[in-house]
Amino acid sequence: MMEKRRFEDRKEPEIVYSKSVKAGKRIYYLDVKKARNEDLYLCITESKKRVMGEDEAPQFEKHKLFLYKEDFAHFAEGLQDVMKFVEDQLGTIDAREEWHPENEDAEEKNEDPSAEQEESKRKGLLGLFK
Repeated sequence: MMEKRRFEDRKEPEIVYSKSVKAGKRIYYLDVKKARNEDLYLCITESKKRVMGEDEAPQFEKHKLFLYKEDFAHFAEGLQDVMKFVEDQLGTIDAREEWHPENEDAEEKNEDPSAEQEESKRKGLLGLFK
């Protein structure tokens, strides 16, 4: 009779390469992982900071997408197509400026963020994936 595998026996797939992308209150983790059969795949994790109350520690909401190497080209082609469509509809899209707690406070008080933060304008949407 086969013994059931316990949760502790499961090994988390090895991360062989990782890149993080900060975008406002979100961070995207792009992790290349190695499966048990030695194959590589991409795990994209979106982590969004959620602040419930002033005295509470922030919590992070996470969502994952697994992308297998045989789908990379189709995914990249689809992503480029969608980004081009959005840029054609709206013109060059500036990425939102980097999120800082001070910006949030300034917005609540209807104040402008500092000149330093205004200088942190980003490349257009398509520039991020070229």
